Amino acid sequence: MTRTSPKFSLWAAAGGLVAVGLAVAAGELSAALLSPSLSPVTAVGSVVIDAMPGPVKDWAIGLFGTADKAAFLVAMAAIIALSGAAAGVLQLRRPPAGAVVIGLFGAAGLVAVLTRAQVSALSLLPPLLAGAVGILVLRALTARLGRWRDSRPEEAGARRRDVLMTLGGGAAVGVVSGALAGGSRAGQVNTVALRDGVALPAAVTPAAPIPAGAELGIAGLDPVLTPAADFYRIDTALSVPLVNPDEWTLKVTGLVDREVEISFAELLAKPLQESYVTLACVSNEVGGSLIGNAKWLGWPVRNLLAAAGVQPGADMVLSTSKDGWTASTPLEALTDNRDALLAVGMNGAPLPLEHGFPVRLVVPGLYGYVSATKWVTELKVTRFADEVAYWTQRGWTERGPVKLSSRIDTPSRGAAADAGPVTVAGMAWAQHTGIRGVQVRVDGGDWQDADLASSISADTWVQWSAQLDLEPGEHEVTVRAIDANGTEQDETERPVVPDGATGLHTIRVKVR
Repeated sequence: MTRTSPKFSLWAAAGGLVAVGLAVAAGELSAALLSPSLSPVTAVGSVVIDAMPGPVKDWAIGLFGTADKAAFLVAMAAIIALSGAAAGVLQLRRPPAGAVVIGLFGAAGLVAVLTRAQVSALSLLPPLLAGAVGILVLRALTARLGRWRDSRPEEAGARRRDVLMTLGGGAAVGVVSGALAGGSRAGQVNTVALRDGVALPAAVTPAAPIPAGAELGIAGLDPVLTPAADFYRIDTALSVPLVNPDEWTLKVTGLVDREVEISFAELLAKPLQESYVTLACVSNEVGGSLIGNAKWLGWPVRNLLAAAGVQPGADMVLSTSKDGWTASTPLEALTDNRDALLAVGMNGAPLPLEHGFPVRLVVPGLYGYVSATKWVTELKVTRFADEVAYWTQRGWTERGPVKLSSRIDTPSRGAAADAGPVTVAGMAWAQHTGIRGVQVRVDGGDWQDADLASSISADTWVQWSAQLDLEPGEHEVTVRAIDANGTEQDETERPVVPDGATGLHTIRVKVR
């Protein structure tokens, strides 16, 4: 066999796969022990996400929704695997080219870790270890493969078995190491235990009970109160930041009379209040599901800002997450009478880790990209003219009021129904303004009023339903909402960029 033999190229590619697999496993396993909130893979992934053009991110969210991170990680795994296979072939044909490729991957991991807000001295070790393991394994595997390729016929069988055993053993070690890395995130286990140990105080100002008639109980219609497990999650964190509540603090800086810092224990000792607030993602398409309603427990942000003393000229608060993500919130939205909270609880329990434990921002009436900072650690009082937040740098508008909208939950798109009365139902929202009415029409005809469920508050969505008498055939059903000021939902179809989608949700129903 020659150096360029396809047979040995395939074996070399397999060796490269095993080498990068072991490298990744070594990096992730050591990160699980030394730096649970930051690993080489998540660091590189975060850098790629930050550098990704806005339209690409919007496309990914639109295509994959809340599974966007899983899809991204699958794509990363495919790229790493292909690169490993290429490194194996290069190392066999033109050593040490393959080892250089692996080394560059390790260096990229190190540089990526250095750019993250969670970086520490210990977090620098995993990418170095990953690079070293990858290079050593690749060299060992290709050396064995080279001896097989160059062996005499009577030695070929033994050399082949040596390669097979080494590859098989390396692959097995990689699988076990990867499983251990996934199952030994000590920091996450500890943070979960700390969260479970948090005893939330009773609200000094409890939320009013959900009014009778707010829940229509129609099959296929989303509940008024979204369970935490079903609440949408859209953020840029590939791995959930792990924050010890005993070490968490929130600083108020910038254009203030005095800088203020508050601990988690001090926050829990404040007179907390409960509020039902609906949150929506600016990437939510018309009729989409990136929206949810929860009962939040927290302390009004305006009280903390008042303690700091906001200086004249300020018009924005730049909030920063534990992982370095930022949001620019209009100052008036945090200082007026709305229930803008430093939230510590969600639906009667401490915040889930993925929804911002121990503390996040909840601001009625604004899309999450300018308000709903999770794992919040700093509030900088500043000006829009002086600071630019994460998404504003990527083409989104600096202020993000939630747009009046509505959707049809049932029947689902393309569903079939029997002729006669057909129940159509869905949700409508105009956060911090409220919904006055909802109307539906069939096949572009006249609008007719739907029945509106009882509303919890102007800061929450509301259910609606209508009975439509439909004849056999295929029909188009459209919905629109009217807010408390009498404003009708915008019919113009616009994409989510730069400040939220508009248009009317329409479905087609087949009637038998």
